[in-house]
Amino acid sequence: MGIIDIIASIIPAAMVYAAPLIFTALGGVFSERSGIINIGLEGLMVMGAFVGVVFHLTFYDTFGAATPWVSILVAMAVSALFALVHAVASITFRADQVVSGVAINFLALGIGLFLTKQWYDKGQTDMVERPFYATDIPGLSQIPIIGDWFFSDWYMTSYLAIALAVLVWFIIYKTPFGLRLRSVGEHPMAADTNGIKVYRMRYIAVMLSGAFGGLGGSVYALTVALNFSHSTIVGQGFMALAAVIFGKWHPLGALGAAIFFGFAQSLSVFGSGLPLFEDVPQIFLLIAPYVLTILALAGFIGRAEAPKALGEPYVKGSR
Repeated sequence: MGIIDIIASIIPAAMVYAAPLIFTALGGVFSERSGIINIGLEGLMVMGAFVGVVFHLTFYDTFGAATPWVSILVAMAVSALFALVHAVASITFRADQVVSGVAINFLALGIGLFLTKQWYDKGQTDMVERPFYATDIPGLSQIPIIGDWFFSDWYMTSYLAIALAVLVWFIIYKTPFGLRLRSVGEHPMAADTNGIKVYRMRYIAVMLSGAFGGLGGSVYALTVALNFSHSTIVGQGFMALAAVIFGKWHPLGALGAAIFFGFAQSLSVFGSGLPLFEDVPQIFLLIAPYVLTILALAGFIGRAEAPKALGEPYVKGSR
């Protein structure tokens, strides 16, 4: 197997695992740019995975081939509403944002497993028989080398993830909404003085993080796991949070970091079948994503400066 063939097999596999991280990391960027720490990204992914799988299993006969797409939209809506729990606790009641996020993680998993047991009478749902499928882009997949790397055996959700990262960058840095969002995360009192509704902006940001987290969880469930159980989402939310920090709270930085972590995850699954890694013990490949996450956050990319008001509750009229 030549180097071109190796790359052609690695890139699509890496993007399968990167896409859910990209979606969730973009949600984290929205939340943390507004000044709200969101440790609950893991829980939002869990909720999205649960809703996406259950909706798909229940309504496939109704929506047919469009069911995966409808499922992720429903998962986004439910996870956005679920994120309100974190928003109310952190913004309205000014609870500790880290504690609230941890509670979201436990609550989402508890609800998902309880309802799974009630509805399916076992610890996991049935398998999704018709999830998202990899596809070739007609015409573009025939381009030498580039076609094999970027337009063959890709999931449409991977292209969607990249497109949304660019869109989120445009929204945050090129629109009035993005300017308001960043201002409430940097100096909420100054933003309030200029007529920006700090509480409303933060609520919107947290709900957007819920929607994107639900999107990430449902896409992971409908491309990789294909069912829901206690082990469907195991650390991907924390990797997405690491991607937010690794990417320095920038949408395109988060995109690159998520692709990096997605590549590490894909190696843990497919690495043993590649000539470069066939002699590497499997245990090293399995722990690689988590080790790389720790190393990334340990400062190998330089000191990242968070939004100034990140984690600080805002009290109207206070200094």
